[in-house]
Amino acid sequence: MVLKIHGATVATCTQRILIVIEELAIPYELVPVDYAAGEHKAPAYLANQPFGQIPYIDDDGFKLFESRAICRYLALKHGGVAAGLVPAAGDLEAVALFEQAASVEMSNFDPSASKLAFENLFKPMVGQTADTEVVKALVQVLEGKIAGYEAMLGKTKYLAGDVVTIADLFHLPYGSLLAKQKIDFLESEKYPNVARWWKDISSRPSWKKVTSA
Repeated sequence: MVLKIHGATVATCTQRILIVIEELAIPYELVPVDYAAGEHKAPAYLANQPFGQIPYIDDDGFKLFESRAICRYLALKHGGVAAGLVPAAGDLEAVALFEQAASVEMSNFDPSASKLAFENLFKPMVGQTADTEVVKALVQVLEGKIAGYEAMLGKTKYLAGDVVTIADLFHLPYGSLLAKQKIDFLESEKYPNVARWWKDISSRPSWKKVTSA
């Protein structure tokens, strides 16, 4: 039975999973969820994703939600260790550095980047206006975090070392939305290590394929 993803290609969390799928050439079927119509809040959907969020996967009867957990699962199952996308369980230091990088993305990048997308992009889609004071504060916080990234990436090519991992790729969906908001921290000469890293990961064929779908 082919892997099924219940989600939407325009959703950032679905995109996060699709990047890993494209990196590892995993066969899959997308089961579209019409979130505009509230399908993700319907009882049948909630039976598989109790928080009413997208996406979740059905892998031959094994159901899993939370995009980062799904990415780890798929990478471990489909050759991600050999590809370097996740570390081997026996390499304790590599695992620790990977988990550090993954935590940095979730704790230091995603909160500001996702809230900025909500204010500047998602609110206008439903006829609401961005709160300029909230946006200003989020931009300031995000730049402080990017300074930390600059320091990390001055020591290694990628966040967990000199091999790209899914912790790097996790940044792509929300990171790509920053440019649409004219927030250029990821491409600024002010942060050359970040700019080098971002150019590298955002030019990967997997991401290009996800965004061209």
